Amino acid sequence: MSEIEKLLEDIFKNQKLISAVLSNLRKKNESSYTKVDIKPVIIKNQLKYQFVFNYTNKVLHKNLDINEAIKETVSLIESTFKQAMIFCNDADYQVLISKKGKVSILRKKPSKDKVDYSHNRSKNYILEDGRKVDFLIRLGVMNENGKVVAKRYDKFKQINRFLEMVADVIPRLEKNRKINIVDFGCGKSYLTFALYYYLVKVQNLDVNIIGLDLKMDVINFCNDVAEELGYSNLQFIHGDIKDFKSLDNVDMIVTLHACDNATDAALIKAINWGAEVILSVPCCQHEFYDKIENRVLEPMLKHGIIKEKLSSLVTDSLRANFLEILGYQVQLLEFIDMEHTPKNILIRAIKAGNVDREKAIKEYKDFKKFWNLTDLYIEKKLGKGFIEE
Repeated sequence: MSEIEKLLEDIFKNQKLISAVLSNLRKKNESSYTKVDIKPVIIKNQLKYQFVFNYTNKVLHKNLDINEAIKETVSLIESTFKQAMIFCNDADYQVLISKKGKVSILRKKPSKDKVDYSHNRSKNYILEDGRKVDFLIRLGVMNENGKVVAKRYDKFKQINRFLEMVADVIPRLEKNRKINIVDFGCGKSYLTFALYYYLVKVQNLDVNIIGLDLKMDVINFCNDVAEELGYSNLQFIHGDIKDFKSLDNVDMIVTLHACDNATDAALIKAINWGAEVILSVPCCQHEFYDKIENRVLEPMLKHGIIKEKLSSLVTDSLRANFLEILGYQVQLLEFIDMEHTPKNILIRAIKAGNVDREKAIKEYKDFKKFWNLTDLYIEKKLGKGFIEE
């Protein structure tokens, strides 16, 4: 295996690897993994190589340093797999092992973009690891020294990703008065606290933020934390989105993982208030599951798992469309990586005056017709007048 080992040493030690896939088992074994994916990652400012072992119903990860990664890859090719596709900055390599053990290495032109290691290492977050942030310490994301707890790093990245999206819409908020913000279905409120901290402590804005949730124990906990931290204009209320009447006007609404039609109820509230900014991550979009119908797409719709994913995409596309009809500029963005949750689409809508309403209405009607959709929740609550030209 010296030829392969020599190649891998050059690739790993000179940081050429973009990704690799080991496949084509030498011997079939249903209880074992069937494929291994390899990619470079930055963990605690150190370069590691992540091995993802793909089993039939699970995946396992290993993060190895350079020498360990070389040994692991050589061992896997030698004992388990007959093929390796290795994508590098300067070339692609295909390693083939014959039944008699003969090694063939084919070199091709590079087919993937280079890995930007410097970007990975120097990622600048709005809230920095190592700098104390009171609410992150109180909620257990940071320790008392301001260091992010290893097991909470995904939450830390999620919070920063959310604040990046908030930072983009700040110019649309009125600065010369108190800004009213409501977080519907706030849950444990990591992001609600992050929003308050960022707008008040970092941006020096005058805000009033209300978090709403159906769980009384969660509301009590969040109010206690807000009081401890001295977040005087942050309060949490127990109640249902549809019944919320504590404010007459709201500038921005946030709804993250509100289930099924609760997302629509929050969007309706925002529309009726004429909110300038809407940030929504929908969850459990069940309404269209039993409604979508298209004979041509029956090969997809007859499979429950595909129909579920498809109905979610159709639901969120239609939500974006009706927001456009009502005068919002809409973007659908990736909230967090797919590897952490499949429910990662964020609808970001900003009140605008240059939306082509006629075009949006036509798209809405054509889209509904294509999927044979009728009797929609949003139309029943808003009235069909909102789609009249």
